[in-house]
Amino acid sequence: MTATIPNLPSLYEPFSTEAKWQKFWEDNQVYKADPNHKGEPYCIVIPPPNVTGSLHMGHAFESALIDTLVRYHRMKGRNTLWLPGTDHASIAVQTILEKQLKAEGKTRYDLGREKFLERAWQWKAESGGTIVNQLRRLGVSVDWTRERFTLDEGLSKAVLEAFIRLYDEKLIYRGNYLVNWCPASQSAVSDLEVEPKEVNGNLWHFRYPLSDGSGFVEVATTRPETMLGDTAVAVNPEDERYKHLIGKTLTLPIMNREIPIIGDKLVDPAFGTGCVKVTPAHDPNDFEMGKRHDLPFINIMNKDGTLNENAGEFQGQDRFVARKNVISRLEADGVLVKIEDYKHTVPYSDRGKVPVEPLLSTQWFVNIRPLADKTLEFLDNQNSPDFVPQRWTKVYRDWLVNLRDWCISRQLWWGHQIPAWYAVSETGGQITDSTPHFVARNEAEAWEKAKSQFGENVQLEQDPDVLDTWFSSGLWPFSTLGWPEQTPDLATYYPNATLVTGFDIIFFWVARMTMMAGHFTGQMPFKTVYIHGLVRDENNKKMSKSANNGIDPLLLIAKYGTDALRYTLIKEVAGAGQDIRLEYDRKKDESTSVEASRNFANKLWNAARFVMMNLDGQTPAQLGKPEPTELSDKWIISRYHQVVKQTTNYIDNYGLGEAAKGLYEFIWGDFCDWYIELVKSRLQKDADPISRKVAQQILAYILEGILKLLHPLMPHITEEIWQTLTQQPAENPQIIALQPYPEADEKLIDQALEEQFELLINTIRTIRNLRAEADIKPGVKVTANLQSENANERFILNAGQSYIQDLAKVETLTITDKTTIDEQESQPVVTKSVFKGLKTIGLIIVGLVFLRVAIIVGNASLRLPIFGTFFETVGLGYAGWFIVYNILNAESRQKLFANLPKTNTQNLPQPESTQIEESDNSISGVVGTVQVVIPLKGVVDIEALRAKLEKSISKAEAEATSLRARLSNSKFVDKAPADVVQGVRDALTEAEKQAEILRDRLLTL
Repeated sequence: MTATIPNLPSLYEPFSTEAKWQKFWEDNQVYKADPNHKGEPYCIVIPPPNVTGSLHMGHAFESALIDTLVRYHRMKGRNTLWLPGTDHASIAVQTILEKQLKAEGKTRYDLGREKFLERAWQWKAESGGTIVNQLRRLGVSVDWTRERFTLDEGLSKAVLEAFIRLYDEKLIYRGNYLVNWCPASQSAVSDLEVEPKEVNGNLWHFRYPLSDGSGFVEVATTRPETMLGDTAVAVNPEDERYKHLIGKTLTLPIMNREIPIIGDKLVDPAFGTGCVKVTPAHDPNDFEMGKRHDLPFINIMNKDGTLNENAGEFQGQDRFVARKNVISRLEADGVLVKIEDYKHTVPYSDRGKVPVEPLLSTQWFVNIRPLADKTLEFLDNQNSPDFVPQRWTKVYRDWLVNLRDWCISRQLWWGHQIPAWYAVSETGGQITDSTPHFVARNEAEAWEKAKSQFGENVQLEQDPDVLDTWFSSGLWPFSTLGWPEQTPDLATYYPNATLVTGFDIIFFWVARMTMMAGHFTGQMPFKTVYIHGLVRDENNKKMSKSANNGIDPLLLIAKYGTDALRYTLIKEVAGAGQDIRLEYDRKKDESTSVEASRNFANKLWNAARFVMMNLDGQTPAQLGKPEPTELSDKWIISRYHQVVKQTTNYIDNYGLGEAAKGLYEFIWGDFCDWYIELVKSRLQKDADPISRKVAQQILAYILEGILKLLHPLMPHITEEIWQTLTQQPAENPQIIALQPYPEADEKLIDQALEEQFELLINTIRTIRNLRAEADIKPGVKVTANLQSENANERFILNAGQSYIQDLAKVETLTITDKTTIDEQESQPVVTKSVFKGLKTIGLIIVGLVFLRVAIIVGNASLRLPIFGTFFETVGLGYAGWFIVYNILNAESRQKLFANLPKTNTQNLPQPESTQIEESDNSISGVVGTVQVVIPLKGVVDIEALRAKLEKSISKAEAEATSLRARLSNSKFVDKAPADVVQGVRDALTEAEKQAEILRDRLLTL
């Protein structure tokens, strides 16, 4: 192929570039996995977002982390699969559809199940792909040919198989059990779908009379309406106040039902009065006590949250209306003792957004203990799965230890319908708690089972409920790969390598996947669980819908580009599992964090343009591997391989944020700001051909390496630059994502050289800073004197002398092992530290000498009879005037010393040719043990600079005075928002620091 001069546009335009490559990758199935491909398998299955969802910052963060890992391992030669998909979200979808029907004046029962499900699938086809299309905007390297949906045919087959196996093994059962009931959605919800909320409520105290008339006991409750279903009062058997009452009976107010007093160690004697009402059908703890003491279970609640016939006169009333009416009745009957304000936690349905009602209901359950115990064996014996960070292992383990049986049935229509058929002909055509049921793969199989027991005329009806969404999600790591069939995908990619997920669904999802996988596959579903933190807002608060503080990732993508957002989210991670904070201006919809990453992308783009313009149309392959010759060449090669080593180590250990920051510092600092600047002179057409060729080779080599290192984090811009740099053909180009990841060559890492070269960089930086402080114009070249007693430092400074002169604009550079400044008083050099202090001390000594002379004169005058006091006063005043105007003022001091007798300095040691005359003001700084001095004579207008500094000092001091005045105003400090007051304090600190720096700068003049 004939090389052409590659050309990048002058400005990087992320939007068209990103869209182009996203389409190319997908159209060409670049990321399609092949189980026959060589390499160690590496598989991640996406945590399936709800099909109802839209992209939020949590999705963007998680996807950026996963994609970085997947792209990295693909480039490392692994056989990689990232499998995408969505969850059918039973409750969420049904809520959407029922709201639509309600707007039309209908219910799902008006449509019937079949028509309702047709409408649900239609909604899924039209709106269900929103979040998938948004995920595409992130440029994720998933295999879209393997996209799965938890209700698709393959996964439905897996769910059916799992249910039947568990049922046959007696690990799934149908029973009457207390569940969390959501009256809003009229469905059972799991413990994990319940959100505890702290509320300001009440604690009601009332009396239950003893049936024998000998007295009463006082109970307290936060839910007084449930007393209608009480079947006992419990006390602690060790409580001396009530031990004698155990076994007696009480008369339940309103209901006039006799109930026993029981002793149970679950009762806390310190809570309330120490007597607890027991409602087994409406409280989890009471449910357990009811089973232990064989108490009746009286349900007073309908599924819509109204009271039923067991509530007597309150039947038909909403639970909260009934609460008020029960309290009024108890008060009227004279048994209400008091009402206390009481802050407590109330469980709310995560979907229905109403308080859940513990309700006795016939549901399907998983006997969870055998599954959890097997999972605990993997954890305790094999440390499987391995949690990153490790602290989440204990949280996960504690959850497995304390699990209760899992209610898996939901009173919904959208989802996996429970594969159980009821012989309704045996119970009057209705499904009741006692209706015989048959679990089967289909209705025909169920009918065969029923016929053998009840004859040809048996009538069957399938259970109308569906399975909990998490049942199908629990199978996700292996059902997506073809289980229960033994497919090539399952054989190759299972167990998955890594699960990347938030800590908030360890219980919802992670534990269920490990329990299901341990039971059905005999292995944990993934080797590592990487737990990431949350994305917090600009005020470091958790983003939530209720707080309305979310940040739309699509808006930031539209403003700054996908790569900029991805890179920001990863770079902000301070450590595995840590939350990140995203700076954001809500008024302008701008983020300084993402803007900084966009600027980084532009920096890389411009550096790549410069490099390619200086390669004479050659590719890195054509230029060949470089053989570094100069100091700067060896340094950048060493730094590059050091960064390759560090980046690889970081990513292998899930230090993605550290990897991103390290690459940023190397690319922006070492490569762009230093090496490119150092070799510019070697790239000129008239430069030495050999040196020029080496510079070109190294630039091309490092740039291509940088693009590969950065690709997992910023895939679009690196693909675009790499295509141009390597001059890929328009048809069938190679892709950077499929190139090998760089490997570190330890032999080329020279730690000592890197440390030495850092001295050169810091010296150049110091000279630049001194130039800026002295307001030296950029085009003006200066003289610089470098002094160090360290021979190794002088060797490095001499070796890099041309770099210092070139990049710091130094015309004359002297490097010595002794001071180049005459230490005689006639030739002071003003520095920021030692010399400035010595000069001041010297002036004070001279002043004290003159003061002593004045005192002697004054004392002599005291002997005169009349003029003593007068001369004493005048003499002392003149001495003070003389010191101020002739000693402390520079120009007057020069005139004064000019008239004094000259000292013969012929025999004194003379400084080298760079000695500084007394009139030559200088500015200096320190780099390690190297003293840097820049003479200012003829370079800057000292008086103009002094005036400028004095003006700046006045401005800074005025600002500080104004800010102090605001802070001394108690009304402002007490009434202004805390962040505003803190802002003023910060501004004052900055103004005072600025004034101090300016005064210090002025003193050097």
